Amino acid sequence: MKRHTIDPRPGWQSTVEEQGVIYPLTRYPDGSLRPYWDESAYYAFSLPEVEALEEVVEELHRMSLAAAAHIVETGRFADLGIHDPQLAGLVAESWHRRAEQPSVYGRFDLRYDGEAGPAKLLEYNADTPTSLVEAASAQWFWMEDRFPGADQWNSLHERLVDAWRTQAALLPPGTPLYFAHSAGDELGEDLMTVAYLRETAEQAGLRTEAISMEDIGWEGLSGRFVDKRFRFIRSCFKLYPWEWLVTDRFGPHVLDTLDNGGGTGSTLWIEPAWKMLLSNKALLAVLWELFPGHPHLLPAYLDGPRELARTTGYVAKPLLGREGAGVTVHPPGEEPVLRDEPCCYQELVPLPDFDGNRVVLGTWVVEGESAGLGIRESAGLVTDEYARFIPHVIL
Repeated sequence: MKRHTIDPRPGWQSTVEEQGVIYPLTRYPDGSLRPYWDESAYYAFSLPEVEALEEVVEELHRMSLAAAAHIVETGRFADLGIHDPQLAGLVAESWHRRAEQPSVYGRFDLRYDGEAGPAKLLEYNADTPTSLVEAASAQWFWMEDRFPGADQWNSLHERLVDAWRTQAALLPPGTPLYFAHSAGDELGEDLMTVAYLRETAEQAGLRTEAISMEDIGWEGLSGRFVDKRFRFIRSCFKLYPWEWLVTDRFGPHVLDTLDNGGGTGSTLWIEPAWKMLLSNKALLAVLWELFPGHPHLLPAYLDGPRELARTTGYVAKPLLGREGAGVTVHPPGEEPVLRDEPCCYQELVPLPDFDGNRVVLGTWVVEGESAGLGIRESAGLVTDEYARFIPHVIL
């Protein structure tokens, strides 16, 4: 794994916008604009290195499923902040019926520098991962322009199309699959992610419809979710976190009509409700309990930082935080600080530093199999909303 600098392509901004990355620039709090898509550098990997990382990703996915099974079997929903017995029961039922419920994709964030030890799991974005368009599409076209004949850890598009083909039989027949994002998305990232996933579903032969979450209505007489034309929404892919969905105004209706193999008035949501078991930072602590000392895990706890406060330092992560929101970094030797909100306390292992750039590998899984890589860089220890996406190549 090596970082190289390179001249951006002439007209790079319009090029990536045409490829779906309509958010190539990031506005900082001071009003300045800096690239989110940054092709002034790239990372090069060897093929054996990528093949080894693919095995790591698939092993982590299997371990995560084992942790989810443990949470359900032992009833540890409170550790995930799920205190509603009805919701806990529905998540458990969704888990037991997971073979009947489409689950498409997820993204593991890893710490890895190619030199100092094995890759380490930072978190699993299993419900609403983004940075998909740039990982699947834009960086592939960049490689074809810059390194024709080279390769990339990137089979995302083909695997997504195949996933929809495979899981089409699980969808309710005779009705379209809706693709929903929140109209509150100001940057357009959620919009383009959903549009891209819809495109892969259509390439698989599915009939689809686009809708915003805010335009999904509830028809009280029939007890069904409907679109603006009062058509029954029988199945829906949503780029909208489950913890928001179940607590929104229509949250009780979501629970009452959740399709766990239920009747004609139910709605099948993708990703399914059992993904709540994996998209929660409490998963990191459960993994460490079940697989203590595993080479690809970092020590993590739910009741406090324990020995990490005096040895390595720790990072406190809200159970449902995204884009680095609410993450705090605590060097060793500080007095332990217990947050008021439920958190996961994970060992502090600073991100690899490449010429002043802190790097996280976003490794994708589709239907449980390794499918691709997207790299983000940041200036600080936390990969936040101001991180930059850097393409990669296998040389």
